[in-house]
Amino acid sequence: MTTYAVAHLRTPTTNDDVIRYIERIQDTLDPYGGRFLVHGKQVEVIEGSWPGTIVIIAFPDSAAAHAWYASDAYQEILPLRTDHIEGSAIFVDGVGPDYDPRVTAAALRAG
Repeated sequence: MTTYAVAHLRTPTTNDDVIRYIERIQDTLDPYGGRFLVHGKQVEVIEGSWPGTIVIIAFPDSAAAHAWYASDAYQEILPLRTDHIEGSAIFVDGVGPDYDPRVTAAALRAG
């Protein structure tokens, strides 16, 4: 099942370190099958408030996502971003092609 790495970058900024991070990140993703779905786009807020932007990276599965984040290659470049941009990051598994929210609702009612 696809796992997504989602980062809410609340204070996006551009400087030499951040540019170096962007230049190098794809090489850290490739061995783990990671690919950007959203990167560097302006968000359109339709409810509440959302300072900053969002990044979404898809991985083939949770093991690949965790292995990428823990990799020496990614850990080497991570401070280039985290030293300059305040944010949060999470991993979340997607749902399968047959997912039906009504089944989830029924399980919640029964529980």
